[in-house]
Amino acid sequence: MATAKRSARTLKVAPVLELKSMKKRYGGKLVLDGINLSLAEHEVVCLIGASGSGKSTLLRCADLLEPIDAGQISLEGERVAFEDRSADATRRKLGIVFQGFNLFPHLTVLENVALAPRVALGLTQAAAERRAKELLKSLGLAEKAREYPDRLSGGQQQRVAIARALATEPKVLLLDEITSALDPVLVAEVLETLRSLALSGMTMLIATHEMAFAADVADRICYLEDGRLIEEGTPEKIFGAPRDPRTKEFLRRVRAISAPGAKRRAGTRVKRTVRAKR
Repeated sequence: MATAKRSARTLKVAPVLELKSMKKRYGGKLVLDGINLSLAEHEVVCLIGASGSGKSTLLRCADLLEPIDAGQISLEGERVAFEDRSADATRRKLGIVFQGFNLFPHLTVLENVALAPRVALGLTQAAAERRAKELLKSLGLAEKAREYPDRLSGGQQQRVAIARALATEPKVLLLDEITSALDPVLVAEVLETLRSLALSGMTMLIATHEMAFAADVADRICYLEDGRLIEEGTPEKIFGAPRDPRTKEFLRRVRAISAPGAKRRAGTRVKRTVRAKR
């Protein structure tokens, strides 16, 4: 499949989301160890690493679904904390999509997507449904608006989950291994949706095992191991010339189990024309 081309652009200097020295423990186990990570507006950052490396926990902490034990989270330059009353307001500025679709089975697709704008943002039902219909149309799901989730394919359900996350117009979209439960054909349709979001300039932090996709859409790749951010850089640097031996070994293992021809071709990264607001 041919990929769109993204031209060089200037990203905002001030990060829209910033994690500083973030630590998280489950019982006595340190699962995130001093994470420092920031995202500029319109930037796409992919988190890679083996299962259990801390990718999902990082996203849950960033969304304030899990309290952190040390460190700092800032959104648009303002420090936020799990305990603050402002936590719910912060969550409204972040959209998150999980591995499972987590759609309400008793609600139609339209009702699933319109729920958050109505409850969290206070939109009228009519306004929330207008927004939901626009999102569903943009994701190729307009004809599924009146269906219930169990009538959809896995890929369609995941695209509905993406539409729901976008319905509150978040500043950052967090995506946690959203293709892991899908078969290869359905993976392709969901990844194409994310490519379209990248083209539109959506700021995204994506945990993924899809290396070719990460190389294609990301501005920056971050490799995690044992809760630490081991190495980060452009896709060309991480996939072409990683510096850290641990990154090299991880990529060697990934390539060893990849199908022939699945390696990334040079020069296939998505190119976006979106420019940062000034």
